[in-house]
Amino acid sequence: MRGRLGRECVYVPSCRFGLYAALRHWCPPGGRVLMSPVNDDVIFFVVLAAGLRPVQAPLSPSDASIDIDAVPRETWGSLSAVLTTNLYGNPDPAPGLRARCDALGIPLFEDAAHAIGSEVGGRPVGAWGDASVFSLSKHVGAKAGGILAVADPGLREALGKTCEELLLPRRTTAELAYAVRPYAEAAVRGLRLRRAAWATMRLLGRMEREEIRMPLRPQELARAVASAPDLAAHDPWVRVDMHDYRLRAGRFRLGRIARRLDGLDDVLARCRSGTELLLATRWARPAGWEAPRSGPPGSGPSASGPPGSGPSASGPPGGTQPLFRVPLLVADRDAAVRALARRGIVVGYLYDPPLDDYAGAAFTDPSPSPEGARWFARHALPVDPLHARAAVAALEESGARPAEAPEGLVPSGG
Repeated sequence: MRGRLGRECVYVPSCRFGLYAALRHWCPPGGRVLMSPVNDDVIFFVVLAAGLRPVQAPLSPSDASIDIDAVPRETWGSLSAVLTTNLYGNPDPAPGLRARCDALGIPLFEDAAHAIGSEVGGRPVGAWGDASVFSLSKHVGAKAGGILAVADPGLREALGKTCEELLLPRRTTAELAYAVRPYAEAAVRGLRLRRAAWATMRLLGRMEREEIRMPLRPQELARAVASAPDLAAHDPWVRVDMHDYRLRAGRFRLGRIARRLDGLDDVLARCRSGTELLLATRWARPAGWEAPRSGPPGSGPSASGPPGSGPSASGPPGGTQPLFRVPLLVADRDAAVRALARRGIVVGYLYDPPLDDYAGAAFTDPSPSPEGARWFARHALPVDPLHARAAVAALEESGARPAEAPEGLVPSGG
């Protein structure tokens, strides 16, 4: 990762753990962090755990990137930091955000969990922020591990020490569960036992999400927020979907992660191919929302596509972004999810409703212009590009319609 980014890197057990360490290092308790409302709720709780106030940004409805120009001037002046999302691998406008943060004297953090191979403004995503965090559970497929990268090489030692202090001791049972998990998952798939497995997990109390968002539990959350910064107090929310997120890694885990990382370039090449196929479909942009391409790749408002093009992946010169998921825009997202499920394609990474609608003003500053985020969250169907052909066939068979262009909303010029 040092070679890919040109930055010093620290191995961390998860992306969320690395982000917490970065927020604690740079931001004073009580600071305000601009972030995307179309994001994993775990990241929202990490910001709260760090003792910070999430501030939800207005988004472009085309790809859910931060709309820089729609952020009020008074909001910019109140911020302690900005956190990008790079949703599904489509980059946020990092060059513009970097310039704003430099002018304000505040740090820029890049959540690059979905964007390990994406580029923006001629640099890899993760090479713009004061710190950036990557997940090795996504493209790498290691089901564990992350990277914390820093712009100032002199900070590597201090951040590494901070991470060491926050880690919990490795557990033999956790390492054993990690070792057998791929075989158990393969058996479930091979025997078509997914529904039985989910029912068993619910019976054992291990299913923490019945809906897209986890239960907020506002009274318990208010007590945790009052004690922040405190990662342990927020553990019931931060650990969801990954209970090993702050455990020290064992030798077996590190070995598997390293082997999977060795195959990353092949995975990225396959993601590019699938992304190109999906972006050529009629669901890649809203019906009636067309605009000619303008400027070189990487020059649009989100550097992932020009205004009006819908979710796009043109960024690296001469190539396509290797998206982690391609957000097709469909009229009836729930029906499309069911159509894919009938073909054995599971749709995850849905972030609906947006975080300000989910958490409310008690825990976050709502977006001043929430319509773009709401529209995108309602219509985005994140499709794995590695299953592009099967997904297209399922959507064609089901008669899925593209979403209609949102009335009164246009892609940002951020």
